[in-house]
Parts: sequence; structure tokens; C-alpha cells
Amino acid sequence: MLPNEFINRMKQMMEPEEFESFVSSYDRPRAQALRINPLKCAETEKVKKALDEKFHLEEVPWEKNGYYYSAEDTPGKHPYHEAGVYYIQEPSAMAPVTYLDAKPGQRILDLCAAPGGKTTQIAARMNGEGILIANEPNPNRAKILALNIERLGIANAIVVSALPDALSEIFQGYFDRILVDAPCSGEGMFRKNEEAETEWSPENVEMCAERQNGILREAVKMLAPGGRIVYSTCTFAPAEDEAQISDFLKNNPDFTCVKAEAEHGMEYGRPEWAGEDPAPGTENSIRLWPHKMRGEGHFLAVLDREGDTDQNPVRISANGLLIGVPAKDLKLFREFEEEALEGGVIPDGVFHLFGDQLYLAPKNSPAFTKLKVLRPGLHLGTLKKNRFEPGHALALFLKESDVKRVRHVAADSQEAMGFIGGQTLQAEDTGKGWCLVSVDGFSLGWGKSDGRIIKNHYPKGLRIYI
Repeated sequence: MLPNEFINRMKQMMEPEEFESFVSSYDRPRAQALRINPLKCAETEKVKKALDEKFHLEEVPWEKNGYYYSAEDTPGKHPYHEAGVYYIQEPSAMAPVTYLDAKPGQRILDLCAAPGGKTTQIAARMNGEGILIANEPNPNRAKILALNIERLGIANAIVVSALPDALSEIFQGYFDRILVDAPCSGEGMFRKNEEAETEWSPENVEMCAERQNGILREAVKMLAPGGRIVYSTCTFAPAEDEAQISDFLKNNPDFTCVKAEAEHGMEYGRPEWAGEDPAPGTENSIRLWPHKMRGEGHFLAVLDREGDTDQNPVRISANGLLIGVPAKDLKLFREFEEEALEGGVIPDGVFHLFGDQLYLAPKNSPAFTKLKVLRPGLHLGTLKKNRFEPGHALALFLKESDVKRVRHVAADSQEAMGFIGGQTLQAEDTGKGWCLVSVDGFSLGWGKSDGRIIKNHYPKGLRIYI
């Protein structure tokens, strides 16, 4: 049952015929989709053909790697999911990153990032180059964000947990791109999430609008001249959508709301819903309606700042640059690297220690002073007393060609889910030492072989028991 006050407001916003179409869309099953991860699958078309044999896929038209799947499919229970081959994501939620236009080498902030769908989508477009900071103020949600980044084999992401005003003190004028997928009243998710209905109220809409306004104020401080903010919500409320953008444009005259293409059933925003005297450009915002496309309700606006990001390419944060550990502290890792990895597979970056945990932060990373950091780059592993133990994140980052020993398992075999559940494997011809276990060619985790048996090093907290 949709909230009565929500129904009455939508009825006032829409013509009668469209309102009936809108309400009837809630009687239809919601669309479900996945997004193939090109960081794990360079040949995404080849992977799509392989997935076609397992699931019933149709293209999501606004995301080149996005595909709808049918209600009878269960991609979340397949070994490919644990290998990071794809990310399960609501199809409309894929749209904002398409308009962010992220590029390799940029500095990008996902300001409200959990659970990680949009962050991992941005990372795919960056292709491992540049600095991606994914922020989630809620520590528990930030942990989920970090796990999803790890699962998809992303090396250049730093996960932090901070309020926007704390970040803006450190990163003034730092970023080329900022995604503000703002916390909202969630009206667009009523069909997907019943809790969104029970938590909704007009007062919550106003509270969300006020919070969004504050988040955008801090985002502006962190964007370089010539940069881009994409603002998005999953709500229909004009106070959180058109009115928010109109207010933003009035308060930030150096920004323009770009008229991007509204395709595939998308529509431009309605400036008349923004109140009196809407700012020019409000009409260029974009709405995604559940009765006009296969997806839930979404809103987005592309906000470009005057200037040229190339005029100041260095842009050091207030924290300065991260200082790496001395070479002597990498001795055990270098021994592991020589024993288990092929040459040149570890990307250029800054080696950094959190206690006994070794990470590789992106090149030119900011120092972490005054930041609560959950994941300072790629987790390489743990420095033990006389040895180095590689981390699960490193396994998921690597490809078969990057390691000296591989144990292949087939996705449709008992070995695949058995390994995810913690079972040992027969060594076959892998030899002795650390070996990468891969499912149909996609890295899945570490094992250590004694020549007969491969001891399972899949993290206990991630194991799925069947």
C-alpha cells in the first residue's frame, strides 16, 4: 500500500492518464539487472555470451555493460558473483554514472557511496588509473562498500568514512568529478523495498531536502574548476529533485546544469515543480519513471563548473601526499612476489602499512591524516613473523596470467562452490606454493599447495556453505 499523502501529491503533479499509468506500474514485477565488470573481463562481449548460457539476459540501454535478467535467474548464488565477474544493480541506478563521464587518470569522489554499485561502475570507467575515493559516513555500510570494491578487483579505490564537511576541509578544489547519490526519501524504491514505504513521510522529505542541500554545499568546495558534479536521488519528490537543483544553480552561478541526452524513456525535469522563479537550467535535469522504462524511479542532474581542470593538474590535498614505507619493510612481500607472481603485475603506487597489513595506494594518493580509512587502496596481504600471506583482495585483482601457479575449477562443478565453502582441492599439477584458484578463468581466491592438497585460504567470513 502506497502512503496516502504520497499518492495525493503524485496525483497533483501528474495528468490523470499518466497518474493511472504511474500507479499501475507498482502492480508489475520490478526489473532486475547485473553489470559485467570489465576489470575482471576485458572481453565483455565474450563474457556476455557465456552468461547467456546461464541466465536470460537483455541489454540495459543506458549502460553498455548492464543486462536485465529474469526472475527465474539467481546470479547472486553463482560462483561468478563471488569472483567479481558482475555486480547486481538496479537498472535505473546505473544511469547517474553514465552521465558522470569518468575517465582514466582523474580524481573522483563518490560522496555517498555504499553499498558500492555506483563506485564499482565508476572504477570500471577509470580502468585502474587515477584516484577514486569512496566515502560512506555510516561505518557499517562503509564495510559493505569496502567488501564490494574488493570483490570486483578494484585497485585504485580508497574507502573512507566521514561527513562531507570533514572531507571538504581536506580536499578543497581537489576532484575532477564528484558523484552525489544523495540519501533521500526513497520514493523510487517503494516497489523494491517495503521499508521505504513505512519510513516515508512529508516531514522526512523535507528533512532529506535540507540534508541534500548541505551535502551539495560541501561537494562544491571539493570540485576543481572545470569539474563535474552529478547529483542523483531515487525519489520523485520535487523538493529533493528540481527544487534542489534550482536552489543549487541560484547559489552557485559558476555552475551550469548541462542538457544531456534524455533517452530510452527518460524525460527532462519539470521546472514548474521547483516553485516560483526556477533557475534557468533546472529543465535540463533528468527523470527516470517506472511506468516509462524498465527500472525504478530516479532523478539526476549534470552540474558542470566553469574553468579548466588542466590549469591545476597537481592539486595537493591539505593532508599532503602519502609517504610510502621504506624498501626494507617490503622484503617479505618481494620474496612472495618472486615466488608466486609473474614480473610487473603489481601496479605503480604507494606501499603503505596499517599495522601488519600491507596496502598499495594509488599513485599520488593523499595522506590519511584526520581521515577514518577503511581500505587504503589494494590490500596486498599480511606481514607475518617470517613470511608474507597474500590477501583475498590481491587474488581477486590478479588474472591467471599474473601468477605462476593456477588451479582451475569449472563454475558448474562441485569444486567451485566447495572452494567458496572452505573445502580443500586436489593439487593436480600446480606444484608447491601459493596458487590462484580460478573459476572458468576468473580469479576466485588463494590456495597453498603442498604438491598433493591445496589448503583453502578463502576468507572464513566470506564463505558460503552449501
